[in-house]
Amino acid sequence: MKPEMPSMHATTIIAVRRNGTTAIAGDGQVSLGASIIKGNARKVRRLHEGRIIAGFAGAVADAFTLFDQFEKRLGECGGDLPRAAVELARAWRTDKLLRQLQAMLLAADKDRMLLISGTGEVIEPETPVMAIGSGGDHARSAALALYENTALEAPEIARKALGIASRICVYTNDQVTLEELKS
Repeated sequence: MKPEMPSMHATTIIAVRRNGTTAIAGDGQVSLGASIIKGNARKVRRLHEGRIIAGFAGAVADAFTLFDQFEKRLGECGGDLPRAAVELARAWRTDKLLRQLQAMLLAADKDRMLLISGTGEVIEPETPVMAIGSGGDHARSAALALYENTALEAPEIARKALGIASRICVYTNDQVTLEELKS
C-alpha cells in the first residue's frame, strides 16, 4: 500500500456583512502537510462580472476547479447566487469527479452570503458573519466579538479577525486578500 502524499491546503476565509457592505477576506498561506509552501496566495476573487465574491478553503487544485464550476453555474443562472449555489452543490454531490473535491466555498452578492459544501449544503448564516477553513472558527469568533462590540465596518472586522486567527492557527497567516461589495 502506497503512503498518501500530503495535499496542498489553503486555509482561512471570513465573510462579514455590515451597513450594506459585504467583505470576504482570506489569508495567504498554502500548506503542504506541516510545511508552508506559499505565503501570499489569493483565495478570494470576484466572479460574474464582479458582482459575486467567493473565497475557498481546502485543497488548492480542488478549489480552483470549484471556482470554475461555480462561475459556469453563475453564468447559466444569470448571476442568481442562491440558484447557482444549489446547482453547484447538486453537481458536487452527484458527479463522480466533483464528488472527490476537498474544498468549501463562501460566496456573497450584494444581498446574500452563502457557504457551499461538497456534502450538498448551501447555508445562509443567521448572523452576518461566516468563516471556513482550519482557522475559520478562530476568525469567526473574533469577527463576532468585533461585530457585537465595536462600530467597525465589515472590511475592518474581516481584516482584524484574520489577524487574530493568524496568531492562533498555524495554518493561517496575516497576508490578507480582501474584496468587498456595497449594496
